[in-house]
Amino acid sequence: MTSNFQVTNSTLSADKLAEVIQEKYNLSTFIECKLFRTGMNHVYLVTDGSNKYVFRVYTFNWRTKIEIAEELRLLNYLNENNACVSYPIADNLNEFIQEFNAPEGKRYGVLFSFADGWKSAKFDAETSYSIGNALAKVHQQTENYSLNRTTYNTEVLLVDSLKIIKKFFGKETEEIKFLEKMSDYLELEFNNFDKNTIRFGAVHLDVWFDNLHFNKENKVTFFDFDFSGNGFLTLDLSYFLFQLFNTNLNEDDYKAKAENFIQGYESESKISDEEKRILPIMCLAIMTFYISMQCKSFDNWTNIFLNEDHLKRVVGSLKRWITYNEIPIK
Repeated sequence: MTSNFQVTNSTLSADKLAEVIQEKYNLSTFIECKLFRTGMNHVYLVTDGSNKYVFRVYTFNWRTKIEIAEELRLLNYLNENNACVSYPIADNLNEFIQEFNAPEGKRYGVLFSFADGWKSAKFDAETSYSIGNALAKVHQQTENYSLNRTTYNTEVLLVDSLKIIKKFFGKETEEIKFLEKMSDYLELEFNNFDKNTIRFGAVHLDVWFDNLHFNKENKVTFFDFDFSGNGFLTLDLSYFLFQLFNTNLNEDDYKAKAENFIQGYESESKISDEEKRILPIMCLAIMTFYISMQCKSFDNWTNIFLNEDHLKRVVGSLKRWITYNEIPIK
């Protein structure tokens, strides 16, 4: 029998994590820790009486300790400047990152504040306004802010992503051909941007209803900055609008919420004419990138849906967006 067989991804015991968290963060003996979900990272809900927290355990070899530290540096900076984000909590030694010797190798964990409120894809136009307003306040702080993390350029979003996707699926389907054609179009567009009128800085890159909470007063709190990096701030706006489009199949509902989102944003920060012009196309590059991330992390997700039918559905949603916005990709 082979001993100590290598694994790719384990799930840490919630009960054991409760013991570690209780000791390292001086919480009470009434602490409870429950696994919320696995996936790209593993998320645990932690309660200590009336206090709630979130503990994230990064999957093996997903993020380096430096990359995680940069994510936390951004969140601490935003929290210090009153942006509404879930922020990391230091332990009794003033350390933010915990290390665990899992069967597959070293894993990292971070305790975060709990975002007030709840998440829902079914929010009204008023809430959409508040989301735009809150995102603008984040961007006011992240403009020209630099991270020692990925810079989301055409090489990362398009060129490298297409290589990963093509390798995963192994054959050139109609959807792959379409992604190639779309990538060629986007590369030309990116190269022709008037970059002097487009704001650049630290971006979230995954702003949608699943990564924000809002309460009864429509106070919005953003979380899960795992994909944060450097890029055009319009990446965040474009991606939110695309997700809003996909969760509001009635175009009148989408239009009302999209307009309110932009109005809420511009009540704090002006969006230049060039930024508005490129809003419809930025999300196409992000979606190409995220398809590649699903392929790259298949062992962690073990999603049976990640097949040619799934790719057809995703490309179908991209084509619907392209048609709606009259983007000239055949």
